[in-house]
Amino acid sequence: MPVARPVPRCFSTRLSILDRYVLRQLLLALVATTGALALLIWLTQSLHFVSLVVGRGLSLRVFVQLTSLLIPSFVAVILPITTFVVVQFIYQRLGSDRELTVMQAAGLSPFMMARPALLCALVSVLACYALNLWVVPTAYHGFRQYEYQIRNKMAAFLIQDGVFTQVSDNMTVYIRARDPSGMLHGIMVEDDRQPDAQATILAEEGSFVITNDQPRVVLFNGSRQEIDRKTGRLNMLSFERNTIDLSAPHGTQTRQPDANELPITALLHPNLRQFSPRDEKKMIIEAWRRLTSPLCAFSFAMIGLLSALGGGFSRHGNIVRPVAATLAVVAVQALTLLVQNLASRNLALMPLMWVSAVLPGMVCMAMLFWPEFRIRRADTGTIPPR
Repeated sequence: MPVARPVPRCFSTRLSILDRYVLRQLLLALVATTGALALLIWLTQSLHFVSLVVGRGLSLRVFVQLTSLLIPSFVAVILPITTFVVVQFIYQRLGSDRELTVMQAAGLSPFMMARPALLCALVSVLACYALNLWVVPTAYHGFRQYEYQIRNKMAAFLIQDGVFTQVSDNMTVYIRARDPSGMLHGIMVEDDRQPDAQATILAEEGSFVITNDQPRVVLFNGSRQEIDRKTGRLNMLSFERNTIDLSAPHGTQTRQPDANELPITALLHPNLRQFSPRDEKKMIIEAWRRLTSPLCAFSFAMIGLLSALGGGFSRHGNIVRPVAATLAVVAVQALTLLVQNLASRNLALMPLMWVSAVLPGMVCMAMLFWPEFRIRRADTGTIPPR
């Protein structure tokens, strides 16, 4: 009487040597691929801020500090895609090297061969949740604050001698000379912050001071020239001492926070005193996007697994399944963006964001694992105990 071969434990929490072997390759490839793509995107996107830094005369250190705060947002976007690429590549390589064939001959089921990829997908999902719910909002808030300081505060102290420096979009400052004590000589300020009262300010001397964390310049022995819009006459006012705020227009100006830098609690329960009712829908959609987009890493990983394990081995290779899997990922990503666009117009469609993120992975899981579980359930009573 033939002896039945022991059935491997599919749901064992202990990782086998093969699990650790495949999982190590997946995680190393995931870190390398994600890091390389994030660095490439950072290099391309940072070019948009070259004019800001060069125009303000800032150093390379400030440029790197400013643009590096955008890296977490890049990683959060590309991590689900790199998860698919890594799973697809590693399992296709295992198949071409006959390692999957050896695993099948050793009695490993598709679920057991897919366990390392499922663990890798779980790591990606948890990492995406950590990025979306905590790291990205914090880093983007720091980026906006830093950019605001560069545009409105730091640039005021980096004015070069003999150069017309555009401190802001509506103010230009010229300084003829600066002595070692920090005193400024020959100052001209073109102040267009008030469209109805554009003025040119000239002063013999001046100095920079900080008042309430705002950069100001104190002018001595100067004049303020302003053209009256109604009469067309030139009005001139002489002064011995005058103070000009170089950071903001006259009056109180506060920076309006963006939805991308707000925490998840503030997005789910927006403060209508601070934001308009029109922005409430936008914030709720942003909150649901942060909660649903990490699950795309699971769906993309399952699409890659179905492509690698769902068909038979081909000695000459098979390019059809990887191409079909790539097209499927593109279609799922396009569907996710379409659903987000529709939900932003009608909040009743927001549950579809969960469906578009999870359903493709569940369908691929059923197609890959359901035949195995059905056979195992049918053979449960015929296999003798171990």
